[in-house]
Amino acid sequence: MRLHTLLRNIPELNRGGLADLEIKVLTADSRQVLPGALFVAVRGTVSDGHVYLPEAVSRGATALLGEDPDPMLGVPYFRVRDSRESLAYLAAAWHGNPSRKLVMIGVTGTDGKTTTVNLIYHILREAGLEVGVITTVNAVIGDHALDTGLHVTTPDALDIQKYLSQMVDVGTTHCVLEVTSHGIAQHRIAACDFDLAVVTNITHEHLDYHGSYEAYRRAKGELFTRLGQGREKEGGPQKTAILNFEDRSYEYLRGIITTRQVTYGKEPGADVFSDELISDANGLRFVVHGHSYDIRVQSPLIGGYNLENCLAAFATAVNGLGLSPESARQGIGALSIIPGRMEPIDLGQPFIAIVDFAHTPNSLRNALETTRSLTDGRVIVVFGSAGLRDREKRRMMAEISTEMADLTVFTAEDPRTESLEEILEEMAAGAQAVGGIEGKTFFRVLDRGDALRHAISQAQAGDLVISCGKGHEQSMCFGEIEYPWDDRVALWAALAEYLGVDGPPMPHLPTSAG
Repeated sequence: MRLHTLLRNIPELNRGGLADLEIKVLTADSRQVLPGALFVAVRGTVSDGHVYLPEAVSRGATALLGEDPDPMLGVPYFRVRDSRESLAYLAAAWHGNPSRKLVMIGVTGTDGKTTTVNLIYHILREAGLEVGVITTVNAVIGDHALDTGLHVTTPDALDIQKYLSQMVDVGTTHCVLEVTSHGIAQHRIAACDFDLAVVTNITHEHLDYHGSYEAYRRAKGELFTRLGQGREKEGGPQKTAILNFEDRSYEYLRGIITTRQVTYGKEPGADVFSDELISDANGLRFVVHGHSYDIRVQSPLIGGYNLENCLAAFATAVNGLGLSPESARQGIGALSIIPGRMEPIDLGQPFIAIVDFAHTPNSLRNALETTRSLTDGRVIVVFGSAGLRDREKRRMMAEISTEMADLTVFTAEDPRTESLEEILEEMAAGAQAVGGIEGKTFFRVLDRGDALRHAISQAQAGDLVISCGKGHEQSMCFGEIEYPWDDRVALWAALAEYLGVDGPPMPHLPTSAG
């Protein structure tokens, strides 16, 4: 691509008098620099890309871009206010600005994003649309699903634009993108031209990164302010924000949004609301009411909290995109399970065993409320709290589990470079603060595999064991190393050992014996 064309999306740059070089590679990784590359120096949490500018030149970079003054390395250097944001616009230009050729639906929130994205995807498929998806789990492009990584939030800007370009190439017309607060704050979605923006909820999470709930909410809100800054696409839907009428974020978001708004909720007053909810082990049954429709809907998803996810998807499809309520009903009914979300593991044991991704105070409370409705026996929960992340929620989640579960097993959950023992000490203090008794109502087991074994050993016929916090993830971080870990495989292995039947080996962690 010609340099002038590539830089056209960044108005702060002056291209006057600059030779129109041919750029053969665009990258923010100095190890990927080849002759003819434009290298973008990005400041990360661990390393600073500006340190690698000389290496990029030695590898043949034709041009450089960064935030520091010109390092005078003998090649054109472009200084910008924010190189992450510039990288997003460069990536979009590199791939021909694909989001402008798609109907873009962004879904953000603390809990329920992946579920809502998948619900919207199934509704659009039922309506006969060619739709792609980018989530923290995978990217679905045509008939292919691509893994987006081990521990991921929203993919980086280069990957997002590549996926969008591939969608355009295979004839996709609509894309549903899961948008995290990190993805917004780090400008990974800056060059995505959204048509609809959806919020599930904004609760306590990522305060280690954002500093306060207000800053976290503000980051989420940027998706909606960006929505109002773009022009409507020819033949596309009206720019619309889909808001949770009953969430604490509603008043803030409605005040900053300049586009059309559609609300959803469980009570009359919202544009889309529901009643007659039945939630049990078979899923959800409820009635959805809108301006010109009243329709009975059934979802195989377990957990009353999924009602809001269903309503968000329904409002997006019907009120946002103008699809029929019948398509929405069928699409919601077509989604039976989401990996690592209330996913049962059944080897014939005399109790229920479930893996769930609940890793925030709100989602843990929802998960435990759901488990109470699934069993008349005891609820035994296994979870931990991540290192180098929000410390406040360690105590909060321990308090919730102590109050709502019969037995809690605190264990490893990505301790990273923090002391696992100290993390569990903070959790134990939270449990004790609300009357928990160690060795009776809660336990500390460092190794997660052993924690699952311990929970299973405590289970009696009719009980329920739920492992929370890892869900679909495929690794666990100790120090700076990602070790292969899948909670579903681990729970399967523990159950197989308990039952004396064939099963997979328990994944090995640094805390494992032997």
